[in-house]
Amino acid sequence: MPSNHSSVCTHQSICFDCSRHAAQAGFERPGLEERVSAQKEENESTQSLSEDNPEAFPAPLVLPGDEIAEDPEYPSQSFQEWLDKEDRNPVNTQRKIVYVAPPPQIDDSVEFLRSLVQPQQHDKGPRAQSPHHEDVHGYVSAFYHGLPVKLLPQSTLRLVSWDSGRKPSKTAPSTKPARPRYVGLQTTQECVRIRLRPSKDGVFQGQLNLNDLLDAAISMLPRDAYALLLLVHHDIYEDENDDFSCGRAYGGSRVAVVSSARYNPGLDELESVERLHAWPASHCGSYITRFCDAAEEDLRGNHSIKSKKPRTKKSKLPAVSPGSGAGPMDAAVSVHRSLPTENMTAVSLSALWLGRFCRTASHELGHCFGIDHCMYYACSMQGTASVGEDAAQPPYLCPVDLAKVLHATSGDVVDRYRALLAFCERPGNKKAHIFAPFGAWIRARVKQLNVNNDDS
Repeated sequence: MPSNHSSVCTHQSICFDCSRHAAQAGFERPGLEERVSAQKEENESTQSLSEDNPEAFPAPLVLPGDEIAEDPEYPSQSFQEWLDKEDRNPVNTQRKIVYVAPPPQIDDSVEFLRSLVQPQQHDKGPRAQSPHHEDVHGYVSAFYHGLPVKLLPQSTLRLVSWDSGRKPSKTAPSTKPARPRYVGLQTTQECVRIRLRPSKDGVFQGQLNLNDLLDAAISMLPRDAYALLLLVHHDIYEDENDDFSCGRAYGGSRVAVVSSARYNPGLDELESVERLHAWPASHCGSYITRFCDAAEEDLRGNHSIKSKKPRTKKSKLPAVSPGSGAGPMDAAVSVHRSLPTENMTAVSLSALWLGRFCRTASHELGHCFGIDHCMYYACSMQGTASVGEDAAQPPYLCPVDLAKVLHATSGDVVDRYRALLAFCERPGNKKAHIFAPFGAWIRARVKQLNVNNDDS
């Protein structure tokens, strides 16, 4: 629910608590003691990484329409509950490699699929380049630092004609339809049938079925794989009632599929994505107040809210002014304020697209590690109900889910942060949305950890 007046906002306050809508939705955030104890084993006496620092890890926003607001009683998952989870797949010496499968190549027999990756509706302005699989591989390697992450050769996957990609059938029709209902995903082992349908909302000309792609991912899972992430640039759908999906994981089967299609910045207006208040500025106090005001007025039936000026009353949420040096969120917002959100270049838009795709890729892989949606903090493992909400979510892991990942990867917290920082500081990323604020957040976070270690 972006505001027409958002372009004048300078993010003068950062809110660390849930929005007022959380109480209206019936969400009760786990208390302080529960949040701290959720970060470690029940019998663990050490306090390493056990903390509750809102200046680094704010509460989930819970804005109207957010996933938590729609399902406020979704159960939280502590570290101990994750550790005891019966269907969690532990990393072992035989299965410890995370594989990233690049988007399938397109065979000449299905040439029409090339045009399906371009949206039929697109904002005016420069067109961004779709995310490159090698960049996603680099980000995943840093995010799950401590485990080997390998990229499958692009030549191993190819979208082909379903008729030509399988053995001829005696009952197969002699003529092919202009737009087939199925295509084949050819792997090194087999050709898997993938359903194809027209886009339900008309944004793209066609969509591939997510469940079929997940089945294909299972079939190509290498023996030494802990998990496999399949990247696609086509729009995807899960069932006939869906308009679209951005990704899904079969956690028990250790596979995930993510699509870059809906993260295209050219669709931001259509998807109600407000760049100015994307993370970390999604925690801007005045924005949160306006968002809740607008939702409440809309609920009362006032349909002229877009023509009205936003209310100027101050948020009652705990807040600090950007630039005060209060912590990682302050540092991230300060960098975000320096980045353009209008009239962006194609290079900047491409980096933004990559950041969105990487965040979802790391999220879906988290499910392969047995990590459930986060209810404790604003966190990259928090569930989302829309592309707009997705843009408001952070790229970092909260302390609870970070403990799970460090346990699974046998990684070191500072080494992991440094690996992510190195990715954020790559030439194409260090002045880009998501990556530049994330880099500032990491630098401030590592400084906090070093101070805490010096004091201990």
